[in-house]
Formats: sequence, structure tokens, C-alpha cells
Amino acid sequence: MKKYFLFLILFIFPLTSLISADPADQQIYILLGPPGSGKGTQAAYISKEKQIPHISTGDLFRENIRQGTKLGQTAQTYMNDGKLVPDALVIDMLLDRVSKEDCQKGYLLDGFPRTVDQAKAFDSHLSKKSSLKVIYLDVSDDVVMKRISGRESCKNCGKIYNRYFQPPKQEGKCDQCGSTLVQRDDDKPEVVKNRLTTYASQTKPLIDYYQSKGVLIKVNGEQKPEAIWIELKEKILLSN
Repeated sequence: MKKYFLFLILFIFPLTSLISADPADQQIYILLGPPGSGKGTQAAYISKEKQIPHISTGDLFRENIRQGTKLGQTAQTYMNDGKLVPDALVIDMLLDRVSKEDCQKGYLLDGFPRTVDQAKAFDSHLSKKSSLKVIYLDVSDDVVMKRISGRESCKNCGKIYNRYFQPPKQEGKCDQCGSTLVQRDDDKPEVVKNRLTTYASQTKPLIDYYQSKGVLIKVNGEQKPEAIWIELKEKILLSN
């Protein structure tokens, strides 16, 4: 009888302790920065280093719409009417994604939040076990203008140049095939200025918001991508 009782203790105790154990801390990263700051490149580095999924809200919208989910269908109705998708719907879509198994260890958000209201709504859903770090790639408007408005691509082979940082040997001609270089409409200076104005009015206040919460990691985004990653990696390690 004593042996049977001992067996029950040894069998049940580990099982109950596993059930009651707290989940592992989630490492959540948010990537902020103006257009042309290199967020996509650094997101790939972070995702690989931390082994967490990179979640882009733009991709999330397109995937839900493509799959015809209920959330995607609702979002599509707003978009068809030329309206902004409400914050509540954006957050529902995001929460649905981060509830997946691959996000249990953590995840990286790119393109969200865009406003302080979105940030506050997201904060209210975070677990006390979540560890939030916000990475801000600091790049001046002048550098952003040169990075984006300076881009040209070959209409034949697709090779990309930048007339400020990586110009072709002959102006307007591709080094590889000699074809004419063209500029995308959304890379034109007037469009870039509008994007920077929108960023300044909506997204820049997030920097102050997260700085006041003590979770902001500021990195010089005007360096080469490899140098940015070296600085960022050091600061991520120091902040853990």
C-alpha cells in the first residue's frame, strides 16, 4: 500500500507541477523607424538571431484577405470603401496571429503600432510575463530622401542603383545590360515628403511614448546595415 501511495506521489506531482508552471517569458520586439530606415533588413537579422517570427502587418492583412478569413473579409469591406481599417480590427487580426504556436517564445512586429492609441491598446493585451523591447532606427529626413528618391532600377534586368550611394557608371544606364534606368512613382521626392509628413505626425510620437516606459532602444540607422546590426545586437544583449 505504501509503495502504491509513493508511486501516486511521484507520478502525479510532476504532472501537476507542469500544469501549474508559468509559461516561459515571451520576448516581443517592435521595430520603429521612418520609411527607408532599413527596418526590413534588421528585422531579418533579429528574427534569425532570436529564432522568432517576423510579423509584418501589411503581410498579415494580405494573408487574411487571400485566405478569406472572417477578419480578412471584414477588413476588405473597409478597404473597398476607401476607409481606414479600425484599430480594433487591426489588433484582433494581430492577436490572432501571435496566438499561434510559433509565437510562444516571442515575435517581432514591423509596421505596428502606427499610433499611440494602437500602442496603448496592444499594451493592454500583453501578459505580465511578456518582455517588450522597442527598437528605433534613427535616420534623418535628408538621408531618407536620398535613400528613397535616389533609387533607380533597370527596366530590363531589374538591378537597383542609388544615384547618391551606389550610382551607375553612366548616368541613367544599367551597368549590366545598358538599358535605361527608371524611378518608381512612389520613390519620387514629393511622394517621399508626404510619407515623411505622415510618419512625423502619426508614428514619431510613439518614440516618446515608449521612451517614457523605459523600453526604447535607439540605434543609429544611418550606418551600413552590417554596422547597424552590430550596434543593435550589443544593445539587445545588454537590455536582456
